[in-house]
Amino acid sequence: MRRLARPKPMFFILLLIALIAVGVVAQQFRLFERAWFNWQVWRQPADARSIGLADYRVTLEGQVIEGLNDDVSALTYDPVRKSLFTVTNKNAELIELSLEGKILRRIPLVGFGDAEAVEFISDNIYVISDERQQRLIKVHVDDDTQFLDAADAEQMTLGVHIGGNKGFEGLAYDSVGKRLFVAKERDPMLIYEVHGFPHFKPEKTYSVHVINNPKRDAGLFVRDLSSLQYDERSGHLLALSDESFLVLELDIDGRPLSSMSLLNGRQGLKKRVPQAEGIAMGDDGTLYLVSEPNLFYVFKKPADEPL
Repeated sequence: MRRLARPKPMFFILLLIALIAVGVVAQQFRLFERAWFNWQVWRQPADARSIGLADYRVTLEGQVIEGLNDDVSALTYDPVRKSLFTVTNKNAELIELSLEGKILRRIPLVGFGDAEAVEFISDNIYVISDERQQRLIKVHVDDDTQFLDAADAEQMTLGVHIGGNKGFEGLAYDSVGKRLFVAKERDPMLIYEVHGFPHFKPEKTYSVHVINNPKRDAGLFVRDLSSLQYDERSGHLLALSDESFLVLELDIDGRPLSSMSLLNGRQGLKKRVPQAEGIAMGDDGTLYLVSEPNLFYVFKKPADEPL
């Protein structure tokens, strides 16, 4: 009887290399942490306070924003105007959009550097971020605004991890707690909490207090942060990652509660969202999303689902 041939050492070496490569890729894309989160969500009842991102379905997919060829970056909802605002960073503009993704007006930005995010603060007041210089710039926008010059605006620089183009990618504001959340894209990926900016009483002195929690943020199983949205009803933060094709819902301690995939076949999407750059939430819980270069999406919960 012939003996079975023993596997050669080279086979084991190649197998080991393949396993190491798979492990490196899985770690790079945070697949282990994501699988663990999905398992926990499956085995545990849904948190009653959760927004429930998994229940959302796309109702408007990949609509081209007509008249806009430049890359859109970030998105914010204005509850006073009932419209959306985004920024472009190549030919820097602040652009107002309807809730159907139509351009309502364009406002040139002067001296804003690499404008990457915009956030509604209060009636006519917004903050725009300059990614490379890590500036936060408070601006006033009304019906008569023709252009915005950063030199005329109140601004501050955090001055952390200066350099490169992996700076401030997302903003979100808590109007009750007067907190401005600032997302650093990655290397490292961080969410700062800024107190004291923007300043509402110029006649009084004020101080700025910045809080961050690197240990908490290291636990996020996404590769980058592209945009933020604060939901004042639940007190939770939505974090958008374009590299992970994912939206995460985070509680007050930064713990993930639910997620929404931006891949094809998920949430009713026919195609994956190519490069999601901005997310905003309307008064009724509707989610609006923009993707480079100029695509517009709307996600809603089914009518029988509570928001």
